[in-house]
Amino acid sequence: MTDEQKFHELRTQVEQWVEGPGERWAERIEETGQVPEELWAELNGLGFLRMAAPEEYGGRGLGFARWMELMEVFSRSHGSIRMIVHVVNGIWRSMDGHADDEQRRRFVIPSVTGEIKIAFTLTEPGNGTGADITTSVVRKGDTYYLSGRKHLITFGVRCDYYLLAARVEGSAGHEGTVALLVPRDAPGVTVDDTSSTMGVTGTDHASLVFDETPVPVDHRLGTEGQGLEVFLGGFLTPSRISVAMSCVGLAQRAQQLAVDYARNRVTFGKALTQRQAIQFMLAENAADIEAARQLVLHAARRFEAGADDASMQSSMAKMHAVTMLTNVTDKALQVHGGLGYWKSQKIERVYRDARAQRFEEGTNEVQKAVVFRELLQRATSWDGEGTNR
Repeated sequence: MTDEQKFHELRTQVEQWVEGPGERWAERIEETGQVPEELWAELNGLGFLRMAAPEEYGGRGLGFARWMELMEVFSRSHGSIRMIVHVVNGIWRSMDGHADDEQRRRFVIPSVTGEIKIAFTLTEPGNGTGADITTSVVRKGDTYYLSGRKHLITFGVRCDYYLLAARVEGSAGHEGTVALLVPRDAPGVTVDDTSSTMGVTGTDHASLVFDETPVPVDHRLGTEGQGLEVFLGGFLTPSRISVAMSCVGLAQRAQQLAVDYARNRVTFGKALTQRQAIQFMLAENAADIEAARQLVLHAARRFEAGADDASMQSSMAKMHAVTMLTNVTDKALQVHGGLGYWKSQKIERVYRDARAQRFEEGTNEVQKAVVFRELLQRATSWDGEGTNR
């Protein structure tokens, strides 16, 4: 069997799960407001949480662009299912580049195999998500003592460890930042469950307070001063591409629901698909979705190739895909008319879940700033070479 045939089989398996068991899980999550551990176990047992990880770590070893093709399929499912698959398939990568062999054995590989859950812990209530973090550590011998606050931490309630960004007390900017693996049950950790959200029902989120929480120095990834590299370098670029592809998948689901509804809804003796206004809406959606898909796949291939424009491409893809998703889901809901506003309709959940993509891994305003910064740097380079005039 060729690699292409193997991938086709895998994609078919994912599609069948999303359309069958995945849809039943979605209904259960919406009814209960909870994502049970049994779902995590099922996803792990099927190998869906280690698609892109290296085979020597227990993963499937898919190339990143191939993995994004499957991410699109997973994203047609419930927002919480998409969140689990997205985060777990990516967090190993942020750790791996700075882990030593012992840390790889204790943290990276177990996160791939599903033995432990690790929550990405960067955002703070009073700061942005970069060099202005204020959560700090003081080192005493072989132990850091961690103090500060974090919020909007996905899986912050049920995780085993926090992959947390802090800074050595008294440092500024990138200097002195550290990436620590903090045990969930360490002394001085207070967890407030803040899971009541508009959409992506069932994903647990937390606000965290650390009060002189002891963290062994050997739980630090990389050196002091490399903390933000772990978060922004190893995770952010591929994660933005993954969120962008999530927008494509969710938009495709909204489009599917709109087409199905329009085919069956009759007004004044005609199906909605015979109305030109509806035809135009659905045609525009199809073109917009495909354009976004191709831009995301281009960004994925650039990242996989280690290209120097991968960060800019990831922001372009995320920025464009979010705008596309906003427009597509709005039109899809409009096709459903007033009925689409009711929770009995699947488009209602899709519409709510879609709104979260507009701030996950940075708002469009942030993406535009990233793209412009890169454009300006490249323009300066062109000026120096005399090639842009």
